[in-house]
Amino acid sequence: MERIHDYLNGALSWEELLQLQEHLAECPECAQQYDLECIIRSVVARSCHEAAPAALHARIKVRIEEIRVSEGH
Repeated sequence: MERIHDYLNGALSWEELLQLQEHLAECPECAQQYDLECIIRSVVARSCHEAAPAALHARIKVRIEEIRVSEGH
């Protein structure tokens, strides 16, 4: 998920971008997570013009990582 967020935020190098694209093409689970993240970002962008506070963003990232680890990803 972290790489997906980096990808969507334009924070990957060209090499990292290519690696992630290859991975998404081969991993249906990650591709599904990518699609979901794109949908969420699209809905949020349409309905909200304010940026989330940095603390909220950090808490959400921590919670996502907790869930990811607990599910063995």
